[in-house]
Amino acid sequence: MKNIKILFVALVLISTTVFGQTVKQKRAERQFNNFSFVKAIETYEKLIDTSFNKHYAMRKLGDAYIMLRQPEKALEIYKEVVKQENVPSEYYLYYAQTLRANGDYEASKEWMKKFKDAGNEQDSRVKSFFKDDDLASAIFNASEKNTLQKLNINTKFNEFGAVELNDDIIFSSSRDEGVSVKRLYAWDKQPLLDLYKVSKEGASVATTKQLEGGVNTIHHDGPATFNSEGTKMYFSRNNYYESKKINDSQGIMHVGIYSAELVNGKWENVKPINLNNPNYIVYHPSLSEDGKKLYFASNMPGGIGGTDIYVSNVLEDGTFDTPVNLGNIINTEGNEAFPFIYNEENLLYFSSDGHVGLGLMDVFVAVKDENNKTVNVINLGEPINSRKDDFAYNLSKDGFKGFISSNRKGGAGGDDIYAFTRIPPLTLKGTIYDAVNNDPVAGAKVLLTRENGEELAYFITKEDGAYEHLIPRDEKFILKGSKEKYQDVAKNFSSFGLEKEKELIVDLNIPMKPIEDVVILADLETIYFDLDKYNIRPDAAVELDKVVALMNKYPEMVIRLESHTDSRANDDYNMVLSNNRAKSTYNYIISNGIDASRITKYEGFGESQLVNKCSNNIKCSEEEHQLNRRTEFIIIKMK
Repeated sequence: MKNIKILFVALVLISTTVFGQTVKQKRAERQFNNFSFVKAIETYEKLIDTSFNKHYAMRKLGDAYIMLRQPEKALEIYKEVVKQENVPSEYYLYYAQTLRANGDYEASKEWMKKFKDAGNEQDSRVKSFFKDDDLASAIFNASEKNTLQKLNINTKFNEFGAVELNDDIIFSSSRDEGVSVKRLYAWDKQPLLDLYKVSKEGASVATTKQLEGGVNTIHHDGPATFNSEGTKMYFSRNNYYESKKINDSQGIMHVGIYSAELVNGKWENVKPINLNNPNYIVYHPSLSEDGKKLYFASNMPGGIGGTDIYVSNVLEDGTFDTPVNLGNIINTEGNEAFPFIYNEENLLYFSSDGHVGLGLMDVFVAVKDENNKTVNVINLGEPINSRKDDFAYNLSKDGFKGFISSNRKGGAGGDDIYAFTRIPPLTLKGTIYDAVNNDPVAGAKVLLTRENGEELAYFITKEDGAYEHLIPRDEKFILKGSKEKYQDVAKNFSSFGLEKEKELIVDLNIPMKPIEDVVILADLETIYFDLDKYNIRPDAAVELDKVVALMNKYPEMVIRLESHTDSRANDDYNMVLSNNRAKSTYNYIISNGIDASRITKYEGFGESQLVNKCSNNIKCSEEEHQLNRRTEFIIIKMK
C-alpha cells in the first residue's frame, strides 16, 4: 500500500496544480473580456510558463498586445502561433496584418494568401482588411455580440441620449408637443430639443412627458447625465440663462453645460458651470460614479480636431478645474463627441467620425495600459454601429444592456433610440463520468475544436468531473475528452440560436470507459485459458488464489472481471465462450469466500479486444493466440 499512497499523494499534487491553472485561465478570460488587457497579459504569460493550454494562451497573448497597440510584441507571438497544428485560420490574417504594421509588406501578402487559401475566399476581409490598421477592432468584434431593439418612444422627430434613472428613461427629443409657436433648428428644420422622461415599464410615445422643473427652455436642452444618487443632473443647453441669450462676437449662441438639483420631484436650481464659454461649444457631459470627474466634448481652442473629448475634476465647491484634453489616441482631426464613462470598469466610450468606422459617426471604446494611459481605441462594430451616425452609447451598471442613438435606415424619424443587449461569449459547461461506476472523472483533458478541426482550447476537468470555458456564438464545435487509461470520447455540438443564453451545458455523456488494463492487481498475472475451453486451469487457479488473498487483505477492494478470446471460431461463438470464462472466474473467486457484491460485473468481450495483430485470417503462433485468451481484473475501488 505504500506505493499506492505515494501515487495518491502525487496525483493530488498534480490535480491541485492543474486546477490552479484552470482558475488562472478563467481569470485571464475575464480580464480580456473586460478590456483589462495588461492584467490579461500577465496571467496568460504565467499560463505559458507552466505550459498549461500553451497554444491557446499564446494566441490570446498576441491578441492582448494588439489591443494595447503593440504590434511589435504581438509579431513574435503570432510568429509562433501560426506554426501551431490546427490553429484557427484567422490567425493567418492577424499575423498578416501584424507583419504589415511592422513594415514587412511582402511577408504580409504571403500570409494573407494563406488565410484566403484556408477556405476564406469569400471573407470580406480578404478584399478590404488591408485598407486600414484596425486589427484590434476586428479581433474584438469576432467575439462581441449585441442585439438591437427599437424603442416605442421614437417619433418622426429626433430622439437621442437615453439614460436610465431609477425606474425612468431620460432622453432628449425635438418633438414639439403643446407649443403654440414652433421654433425650428436651422440645421435640420426640426423643433428644438427638450428633456423627457418615460417609465421603463410600458414605455411609449403616449406615456412620455417633459421633465418637470426648470431645465427645459425655448432653446436646446439635453442630453443629460446624473450622479449615482439621482439627485444632481448635468445637461447640455444653449447658453441661455435667466431668460438671457449668451452669444459670441458673431451673435451665435453656442452650447454649454448646466447643472440642476432634484427638489421635491422637480429639477430646479439650474446654473451654468464654470467651464462654459460664449465663444465655443461645451456639451455632452458624462459624470463618473463617484461624482469627481466630468467628461465632455468641446471645440475649445488648443484642441486636436473639430470637437475633442475632455475631462475636468469636480472641486469641493462644485466648480471644475482646468479641462484636460484626452489626447490624440482618442481625439482626431475629426469630431469626437458623446463621451460615456462606464464606472464599473472605468471605460470611456465615445463617438467619432475621425477614427476608422463603418459609416459616419461610430462608437468606440478606449483601452488603457498598466499606467492608466490610453493606448488604443476599438470600434464596437455592428450592430451598435452602422453606415449612418451612431452615438450616445450608454451602458447599464451590470454592463449587459444599454441604449444607443442612430439615424440609421429603418428608424421612425431622424435620430432614434435603440435598446441593446450585450451578449458576452457563451460559457460552455459540462461533466465527464466514468462508464463503470458513473463517478465523475477528474483530471481529464477536454479539447475544444471547430467542426473543421481547428483547435480552440483545452481545459482540465475538476474533482467533480466538470469543465467550463468561454466559447464563440453561432459556430459548430467538437468536444473530445481523454485521460490516460480511458478510452477517448467525443461529441459534436453548436452554439447557434442562443442569443438569450449565458450558458450552454454540453456533457460528454458518452461516459469514459476505462481501458481493459487500467489497473492490474499487484504481482498478479492475467489468467489464461486453453483453446475452446472455459474451465480454470491449475496455473490460473494459482493466480486466482492471489486475487482472493489480496481481496482478503484489502476488504474495501472492489473489482470487475473482463474475459476475452482469440480470433479463431466465429464472433458469436467467441462471445458466448468469453462470457463463460468470465463466469467461471467469478464463480471461483466467490466460492473462496469473497462476497459477490465486491465484483461489480463479469463480462465477456469475445474477440473484440485483441491485444495483438492476430485477427481473422492472420497467421499467428499458438503463443500469440494464447495472449488473447485471457481474463483481466480491474480495480474499481480501493482504500
